[in-house]
Amino acid sequence: MNLISLLKEKVIPVVLKGETTYLTEKSTALAEFFPFLLAILKAKPSLISLFQNNLNPRLSDVFNTQSELKEQYLDSVSQHVPRGEIENVLNRSIPATLNVLEDEAGSSDPTVIQHFLEQHHHDIGTGLAPWARGILAALGFGTLATTANTTSQPVTPTPVQPVVEEKKKSSPWIPLIALLILLLLAFWLLRSCKTEEAEPVSSTVVSNTNQQPAYFQISTDATGGLVTCQAKIGDPNYIDILQKEVKQIFTHVNGCGADSSNNFNAALVDQNALVSVLKLLKGVPNVSMIWTGNQITLQGADTATLQSLADKIKPLVKDVQIVVEQPAILDENTAVNTSIDKAKQALSQIDPNQVRPLDIATALNLQIINFASASAEIPEVNKSVLDQAAALINKVPNVELIVKGYTDATGNADANKTLSQKRAKSVVDYLVSKGVDPSKLQAQGFGQADPVADNATKEGQFKNRRIEFEVINTETGTVRKVDEQGVEEEKN
Repeated sequence: MNLISLLKEKVIPVVLKGETTYLTEKSTALAEFFPFLLAILKAKPSLISLFQNNLNPRLSDVFNTQSELKEQYLDSVSQHVPRGEIENVLNRSIPATLNVLEDEAGSSDPTVIQHFLEQHHHDIGTGLAPWARGILAALGFGTLATTANTTSQPVTPTPVQPVVEEKKKSSPWIPLIALLILLLLAFWLLRSCKTEEAEPVSSTVVSNTNQQPAYFQISTDATGGLVTCQAKIGDPNYIDILQKEVKQIFTHVNGCGADSSNNFNAALVDQNALVSVLKLLKGVPNVSMIWTGNQITLQGADTATLQSLADKIKPLVKDVQIVVEQPAILDENTAVNTSIDKAKQALSQIDPNQVRPLDIATALNLQIINFASASAEIPEVNKSVLDQAAALINKVPNVELIVKGYTDATGNADANKTLSQKRAKSVVDYLVSKGVDPSKLQAQGFGQADPVADNATKEGQFKNRRIEFEVINTETGTVRKVDEQGVEEEKN
């Protein structure tokens, strides 16, 4: 298949997925962009490497510092579509085009891709619009612009009149220069006409005025590995590329949780630096980074580490402010004692003659059981709460109480899961020792799964080391839980 036709078939549907306006015009602009882009990549393979290492390649990279030529190009392909929309579409098509080239060439090596493009020289040349050759010439690709559409038919020299033959060898430059001048004049005339006609536009443009800033969050564990990652960026193609980079850099199977809907802006401020920033974060222990709007916030327990990281990131993001947040001072004893008082008060308000199992679970979830490090022994301060709960649990028929143990993300994941199971079992055993029917109790350990806070901070780790309580109606199989904020969950 013709290479340009292949790109139309494979790239256009991907790039225009979710678009609702100017579909015909955007398809035409992409069809004209493919041969133009390929012609430049063929002549300048260093751009291939640049795009491969850039999460968010843009049309500006093609034109480098010659922004006036970029504007001329957009004028030529935009038709009556706002130039910003066309530029956004072309930007998104670059990584998708490169993916197709890598697949078809069978390699991501820029040299191999360039050789592949050389083999499709004719497809590229015949696809170039005449006005595009003028812009290629202005970019410094004059030879490419004039030879891209030529065929390789042999020319038979005439042995007569060697002086005339010598003249023929040099004379083609004159018509060539004349042709370029005519093309540039035609281009400027076309641009002037379009400028005059472009006034009454954009009445049909659909935009999401409620878009939120693009958002990216990532946190590391004690070894500098990936713990949590979330991306909310309204560009599906970029999200796909980002996922690959995160998985590769952190050697992580799942990568980021992602939302690529148009509820969010299509790019972070200074997004091109994200890969470099991720490489700086790898190996830095217990750090969290939030990148949204024009601000990056670094959080963690070690202020010196955060400041060092901020100093390395600053040169990469010229339009983004770096904020280092001081670690919160957590008084664990006060937090535990306050939670126990709340749990006791909630249990004391339950009528012993009208006990609702959900009320018991709700009260128990108000307390913090702060186990000592690597220990499954229940702290003494929590036993009075469990004593109150035990007296109420046996008053309720057809109910089973699930005790769920969790840890923070510090240490080995398998060891944490085992420890969380032991802690949940300790709570069950204590309730049994206080007269609760063992058939009504179930212990489950989940380790560091489902964190409720950021493991990059001491406060977050403290919140993640927890015991949760759920109740099951053994007649209906319904599981019910109310958390400390009073939010009720129900599932079958």
